[in-house]
Amino acid sequence: MLQTNFDALPSDAIVRLSTLISWGVIPFSASTVWRKCRSGEFPAPLKISQNVTGWRVGDLRRWLAEPTAYRCGKGDAAQ
Repeated sequence: MLQTNFDALPSDAIVRLSTLISWGVIPFSASTVWRKCRSGEFPAPLKISQNVTGWRVGDLRRWLAEPTAYRCGKGDAAQ
């Protein structure tokens, strides 16, 4: 697990889903991430370009601190 790499990133860094999964930052599959995003149980992604989506490290840290209580609010991320 490369969690220490994630821990070293600044809060405003953007991380792609494949990195989150390969580093072991999140404990589930890509399809589960997208389902949780739609339901508000996981931070909303940022649309960087037409084919690139990522998440702010700060948003992910808030989710990691209390994943069962997390609810994404309106305007948490521009899409």
